Amino acid sequence: MFGKKAQPPIKSLIAQGSRIEGNLKFTDGLRVDGEVMGDIRANAESPSILVISESASVHGEIHADHVIINGSVQGPVHALELLELQPKARIEGDVHYRAVEMHQGAMISGQLHPTQGADEKPLLKLAANNF
Repeated sequence: MFGKKAQPPIKSLIAQGSRIEGNLKFTDGLRVDGEVMGDIRANAESPSILVISESASVHGEIHADHVIINGSVQGPVHALELLELQPKARIEGDVHYRAVEMHQGAMISGQLHPTQGADEKPLLKLAANNF
């Protein structure tokens, strides 16, 4: 998705020292440097990017196309395209992703669930199926 097209711009910021209580919906890009106590969900109609910085913490569910985490998340993470876990990422919850990039030092306390798009073919075919 992001290989050929430019990533969506980050248009919104939750600054360090700010605390949001409640669910949050966004379009295009969102950067979180503060604290969010609730779910964060991107608009499904357009490409999205969510950045959780080193100083940020999220207590809730996350849904976006491209998710970059270097802070703390307590709750499930759903990255529809790409999940990038930076060295200081800490996740307590299950992680759902199509592709993942995990740097040394990142930690996940939960299960990893790779997903496939409906139009994607499995990467591995068994030889027995070719006869």
